[in-house]
Amino acid sequence: MGVESSYYSGLVYNSTGMLCFYIALAITALASIILRLVNRKYSAIENDKGVTGYDVAMQILSSNGLSDIKVGQVGGSLTDYYNNSTKEIRLSNTVYGEKTIAAIAVAAHECGHAIQYKEGYGPIKIRNGLAKVASIGNTIGYISLTIGFFASITGLVYIGVALMFFAIFFQLVTIPVEFDASRRGRKELLRLGLISEDETPGVRKMLYAAGFTYIAGLLSSVLEIFRLLSYVRKK
Repeated sequence: MGVESSYYSGLVYNSTGMLCFYIALAITALASIILRLVNRKYSAIENDKGVTGYDVAMQILSSNGLSDIKVGQVGGSLTDYYNNSTKEIRLSNTVYGEKTIAAIAVAAHECGHAIQYKEGYGPIKIRNGLAKVASIGNTIGYISLTIGFFASITGLVYIGVALMFFAIFFQLVTIPVEFDASRRGRKELLRLGLISEDETPGVRKMLYAAGFTYIAGLLSSVLEIFRLLSYVRKK
């Protein structure tokens, strides 16, 4: 067994590898386009209650006994996140002070993560435990792949691919974590009367569009591994 020394010069001739590449590219692009279109639509529609993303975050946190969590701003769009280490939610400029359906949906989602930590949600613990291992495994994996391909050492290539599976498993665990946070956030919006039944479909579409990006990321990573393996041939 070995890797052909002309690997890099022959990439374009490997139909399987190129097919995987283009499919992964299409999936990622599609997820990004859908999210941007949905976000643009619901960023132009104000919610009935006239509450901002900040207002929503503060009400949900207070209602769940999480008043110790700070809510601040972060630059950009769709850059929102929750940091459990610092106990803070950072909302992007298009969410923090905006009174749109998109803004309150995103803010509620981040609060959903805070509630997950409070309740000891299992998958988020697993994801956090995998984070560092996945990062290291992915880095070493690509180094092994590069050396393996250039030096025609098949064993190193397979070791690299195996290490990259840590990152894929991390992405796999992330999906239920994100969708659960959206479910919790949507539930809180309804429970606190922050959205009407008529606004629920818009909130759901916004959160599903965001969730689809994680599914697209996982599929792209799997296809990337298939693409790399397609270049490993028997001599």
